[in-house]
Amino acid sequence: MLSKLKLRLPNLPSTLFVVPMLCGVFGLNGCAAGGAGGAGNGAGIDATDMQTLAQQAKNAKAALLSEDNPSQILFWSPEQQLFGYKNIDKIYPTRQITASTSPYPLTDAPQDLLSLTYELNGATYSVAQYIEKYRTAGLIVVRDDKVLLENYSLGNKPSTRWMSFSIAKSVTSLLIGAAIQDGYILSVDEPVTKYLPRLTDTAYAETTIKDLLNMASGVAWNEDYTDPNSDVSHAGGLNGIELFEYLGKLPNASAPGSNFNYSTGETNLVGALLRAAIGNNAASYLEHKIWQPFGMEFDANWMLNAPGGGEQGGCCLSATLRDYARIGLYAMRNGKNKAGESVLPQGWMQASTQPSAAYPGYGYLWWLADDASYAARGIFGQMIVVVPEERLVIAMHNAWPEAVGDSLSAHRAAMVQAIRTELLN
Repeated sequence: MLSKLKLRLPNLPSTLFVVPMLCGVFGLNGCAAGGAGGAGNGAGIDATDMQTLAQQAKNAKAALLSEDNPSQILFWSPEQQLFGYKNIDKIYPTRQITASTSPYPLTDAPQDLLSLTYELNGATYSVAQYIEKYRTAGLIVVRDDKVLLENYSLGNKPSTRWMSFSIAKSVTSLLIGAAIQDGYILSVDEPVTKYLPRLTDTAYAETTIKDLLNMASGVAWNEDYTDPNSDVSHAGGLNGIELFEYLGKLPNASAPGSNFNYSTGETNLVGALLRAAIGNNAASYLEHKIWQPFGMEFDANWMLNAPGGGEQGGCCLSATLRDYARIGLYAMRNGKNKAGESVLPQGWMQASTQPSAAYPGYGYLWWLADDASYAARGIFGQMIVVVPEERLVIAMHNAWPEAVGDSLSAHRAAMVQAIRTELLN
């Protein structure tokens, strides 16, 4: 459980920070980094700003260390978000994923996409306004391996790792495909209990791997991020025996495969199933099957439930913005590396992005649109959009003020559509 993990924060100074530290930790507007098609805001930092932000840093650290404060990521303050999302490995136990020595090449070809506008509810907004209003720490647009826009704010830069939240679910789905290709798993139609026999006498007795990937196990689960008493708040970070014990007590709500019910707990279960099948940890498997062979440029890390423990299969991969985009490119290439070799079964991504019987908007841990595009999405605005027909990937790091919200999602969708429409012209 995220709230039970022992926090490990660096010894941050309690008085004034130097300017570079303020930029790196709290993302001052005056020192935001710019990339292809984007630039920092350029404002200076006066002594009052430094005093204020130093106090914010002190308060954020104190709150994260406080036993009275729910250290759950779901309830971090804006200051804690900006420090925490880019420093997960300094707060929680993680396992490193080492970068490739030969990064997948991306060529800078900047276009002015920040000035593009979209309309929503009778008002007009620009992409730049979206970035500022909705706390977008990074936005990248890649088509035909060319970076058309790469913009950073909130102190982020190309080497900044950022918390993925549920984007990790889609990565876990890719690894299930790799495990099938390697022969560790025979088929998604196999019962979950073949690999996790502890669940034999539970509501998961008739559930298949495919049911889990489709979020259609039939087992009850409450994914309300705003409710401290929901299942996701209590058990969204559980793993191993604790996870099996918690899920094993939940009742059936419907027949397996018949009803869509989003469950982070069950994607952690998919992660446990993956580790049981391959006899290895997920981070190492990701490193050797995808991260290094495909050419990810930077080291990443994956949160563990405890030091030396298992990865959160449904959450908490931290990676740079460019490597977020490369995950999308990897999926769009059907798992093929630069040499044309694939670690995924033939047709895996096609099967992964087919509408499920339970809900047409979801596949194997991928969100589906009705135009053949699909996405990996995480709370607080994280997203990788893949549009195969347009040879396009859009990825973003966000620190939304709320985990989810209709208005937040509507603005993001309209902003993404404005970029897509411009590139089709």
